[in-house]
Amino acid sequence: MQDAKAEAVTPPAPYRDFVRRHPEVGAAYESLGRAVRAAGPLSAREIALVKLAVSVGARMEGSTHAHARKARASGIEDAALEQVALLACPTIGFPNMMAALTWIRDVVEADAGG
Repeated sequence: MQDAKAEAVTPPAPYRDFVRRHPEVGAAYESLGRAVRAAGPLSAREIALVKLAVSVGARMEGSTHAHARKARASGIEDAALEQVALLACPTIGFPNMMAALTWIRDVVEADAGG
């Protein structure tokens, strides 16, 4: 089960607008998310790190931002988030890892007021 703190993170405006315009689709999407989180033995921490890693590997900036915010909200330390990007380096390459690291640092610095 995902950490309640992470679920409390306010989604970005485009997602909120989408759910407002298409509430049935939004509800189905959120239901799917709950179902896949509950489908196996991973802890909330492990799920958060996997979702961040998938976002990094897929080079999805918005998703990386979102999953970094959720991970931080659930108490995962910044060093662990950065390690996710570093671990991706041999697989996705140095330039892609640097982009992902920048996206993660965007979230950390925004939360720090920077």
